[in-house]
Amino acid sequence: MEPNSTGKSGNSAMFKICGFIVDKRNLFFLIFILLAIFSAFSRNWVNVENSLASYLPQHTETKQGLDLMNEEFVTYGSCTVMIANISYEQAGKIKENLEDIPGVFTVNFDETDKHYNNGSARFDITFDKDEDDDACLISLNEVKQLIEPYDSYLSTTLGDIQSELIAEEMNVISVLVVIVVLTVLLITTQAYAEIPVLLITFGAGAVLQLGSNFIFGTISFVSNSVTIVLQLALSVDYAVIFLNRYKEEHRDKEPREAIITALTKAIPEISGSSLTTVGGLIAMTFMQYKIGPDMGIVLIKAIVLSLISVFLLMPGIIMLFAPLMEKTRHKNFIPDIPFVGKFDYSTRFIISPLFLVAIIVAFFIQNKCPYVFGYSTLHTPIQNRVQIADEMIDDNFGDDNLIALVVPAGNYESEKKLLTRLESCPEVRSCTGLANTEAIGGYTLTDRLSPRQFSELLDMDYEVAQLIYTAYAVNDEDYAKVVNGLPSYRVPLIDMFMFIHEEIDEGYVTLDDDTQETLDNAYKMMNFAKEQLQGENYSRMLVYLNLPEESQATYDFIDKMHEMARDYYGGNIYTVGESVSQLDLKKTFSRDNLVVNIVSILVVLVVLLFTFKSAGMPILLIAVIQGSIWINFSVPSLQKDNIFFLSQLIVSSIQMGANIDYAIVIAGRYTELRESKGRRDSIIETMNASFPTIVTSGTMLAVAGILIGKLTSDGAIYGIGQCLGRGTIISIFITMFVLPQILLVGDTIISKTAFVMNMPIRTREALGLNHVNGIVRGRINGVVTGTMNAIVRGELSAFVEAGNVTPLTEEEAEEQINTLPMKVVDKEKKTGSIGTGTNKKNNDKGEVHGDEK
Repeated sequence: MEPNSTGKSGNSAMFKICGFIVDKRNLFFLIFILLAIFSAFSRNWVNVENSLASYLPQHTETKQGLDLMNEEFVTYGSCTVMIANISYEQAGKIKENLEDIPGVFTVNFDETDKHYNNGSARFDITFDKDEDDDACLISLNEVKQLIEPYDSYLSTTLGDIQSELIAEEMNVISVLVVIVVLTVLLITTQAYAEIPVLLITFGAGAVLQLGSNFIFGTISFVSNSVTIVLQLALSVDYAVIFLNRYKEEHRDKEPREAIITALTKAIPEISGSSLTTVGGLIAMTFMQYKIGPDMGIVLIKAIVLSLISVFLLMPGIIMLFAPLMEKTRHKNFIPDIPFVGKFDYSTRFIISPLFLVAIIVAFFIQNKCPYVFGYSTLHTPIQNRVQIADEMIDDNFGDDNLIALVVPAGNYESEKKLLTRLESCPEVRSCTGLANTEAIGGYTLTDRLSPRQFSELLDMDYEVAQLIYTAYAVNDEDYAKVVNGLPSYRVPLIDMFMFIHEEIDEGYVTLDDDTQETLDNAYKMMNFAKEQLQGENYSRMLVYLNLPEESQATYDFIDKMHEMARDYYGGNIYTVGESVSQLDLKKTFSRDNLVVNIVSILVVLVVLLFTFKSAGMPILLIAVIQGSIWINFSVPSLQKDNIFFLSQLIVSSIQMGANIDYAIVIAGRYTELRESKGRRDSIIETMNASFPTIVTSGTMLAVAGILIGKLTSDGAIYGIGQCLGRGTIISIFITMFVLPQILLVGDTIISKTAFVMNMPIRTREALGLNHVNGIVRGRINGVVTGTMNAIVRGELSAFVEAGNVTPLTEEEAEEQINTLPMKVVDKEKKTGSIGTGTNKKNNDKGEVHGDEK
């Protein structure tokens, strides 16, 4: 029989929609198959951003400096090669071979310990194309082929090597997570055929998630790497809830009717459950550091797509596998745990105050958590080949902490003075700018030469040099120099070379072959330096520090660099580098951390208020989960283990949004049972009923986090996985062994802070024979409040929530009475009220057949 096919219940529209989903399942199968095929192609359209600095707020110095450098300067492709166990003579020959590779502009190698040390040679290779040009990758591959026979290590930012390595690691993690999920589902499901139903649903959501990321254009490598694993762990509850609902309805209904009824009940339940998770993720979108909104939005989309898969695809899959689920039933492997409820009840006055003390202490400890803002001080459990190469190079030749100092262009004298002053600082290893870069003949690029000096430098006729200088002065509109003092007229070497080259190209100047060759070679080197160090409006100086990337001393010296530069240039000074980026991240962290915590708590609080209709319950639940978060981040503080700051921002949001579900499961069940049972029995039954849900979802999320933390080489992803796995375990433990005691002790507070939301009630009127199935409040020959599944003969005047009233014929009534769990046919013994309400016995105006709750 079609549920509510002839009734006038307010839920009829929902039944029709759910019936359409089930009956048109082949249409939805086709849609999902087409979307999956599309996703196979569209997943390759998304761009992955590997730089964390790219997500800094626009007002930060690093972001402004990076944007400025992209506009003003050319950054040529480069790589560093270290070859171990070779002689200096062998290294010299390798350098020559490297220089012969097409596309290689320069290879820096000399006898100093910066390039040859401990039997190892370091080659700093620069290509002749911009780092974004694919031609660099071709040259890089030839470099790899040349050094392959040697004990070599290569470090470069070209290509997408780091992203590829992380993707390989996440593929391994995903396979392991699937194995764990299969194992958990084997234990927690009641039929082996339930597993493919759940896996197909999960897989569809994951495929759609990967295939839809292209709508964002570019996403971070963090979002690209961990979203699928987290999507599985966060959304597993939705499919499990729906499947459990189906199994409940299937006890007395055919599969189609059971699926439709289960779907009408599961949609509001699952949607409500997802709101807390989405609420926690929404908090991430309020971060100034844009990787938070990036990951938050991607994960919210993942949750929504998981809901779509459960609501639209899973009903049809259940219809397909329904016969097989009947045939593959097995015993329940999840035991009852009455001892947990008994322990919780007996320790309620001990655990509750201890937990209060614990979270207060944890709050102060986690405030001292050693957050870091770069990778230099992090030690991941595994290292990829890029990290190994970087570490080998650093061990033999020292690490390079490079800061780019960007100042207004045009004042070579100020630049030279600033470079000299910087080189005198003990914190500086070396620095490079146009004003101290050697050109030819012992001159630097910005040295000012007279016509006589210039002619001697290029072995040029003095008269020719004078003509060139005259042309330069006229072009520069400096006519006084032409008239009064051309012999003493001095022009920066680089400017004169740029001018002559332009004049030669335009045909205004002709030189002999030898001079032309000298000029061409010099111009090539000078232009190479100028494109990197001088733009239209700004000049760039490269400062190599003797300081670590992340330390207060480094941050202090960055401020000192600003002060020195302002002495010569005034304002508009920018510093750019890993250390500057980390300093900017440190400045944004405090604000982001506060905002994320406040927003996540407020959003979840609102959801819980409407869920429990009590002011006390949300506060207790949030206190439990927030306490779990504080305890989680107290661990690295006690261990003095550096943790990447992003872990706190992301994991605290996910832990609040996802782990609160465990608390809701226990609190909701306990509140329901307390209406008819005492505290002790309620908490024992609550823990028995809640344990399967918590152990299923919690195990998957915890294991996913642990595997991410153990099997990745990226510091940010490692921190997220480590903290998420540990935090989920802590949350499970606290919801099982602390939350029940808090509910027991706070029982009175919860009841006294409850409120009623007055909603307009649509009363159903019916006379005759009707099937009532739902939560009923009203009169059936007496006052009735409770959940009914009964056949009623008589007058009905009641509000029916989450159910329906269906008129029946005598034959249909007789058929349904035989299938009801409980039959009450003696009107003299069982008539009147059901559940709580006024009990009227011996009323022969009507009779009720069915469950009484």
